[in-house]
Amino acid sequence: QVQLVESGGGLVQAGGSLRLSCAASGRTFSNYAMAWFRQAPGKEREFIAGVGWSGGRTFYADSVKGRFTISRDNAKSAAYLQMNSLKPEDTAVYICAAGGARGAWYPSEQPTYDYWGQGTQVTVSS
Repeated sequence: QVQLVESGGGLVQAGGSLRLSCAASGRTFSNYAMAWFRQAPGKEREFIAGVGWSGGRTFYADSVKGRFTISRDNAKSAAYLQMNSLKPEDTAVYICAAGGARGAWYPSEQPTYDYWGQGTQVTVSS
């Protein structure tokens, strides 16, 4: 089992920045690719960003490319999402996920991920 706990959400004005953290515990963190998803009220959960096992490969949704940066620190068993130039449409619950322990990783595909956090709320005011 892997436990994931997100933090760092909050209320920010449009154009501002936030840094989300995802702390992992349980099995060996470096065995898992990590990703961030988000879910806005009344909408389906959507892929935002993913990072490979060593941190060398990253993937982003078009909606956040150039504004968000995903990273990880395997020594701290943590993943991060730096969010800049935030927009009101970025308002959502942000959820981190871990998967790909068996080698296959499809970054934007939810079935790839075995473990999910509870999420942290991000609200961007206009």
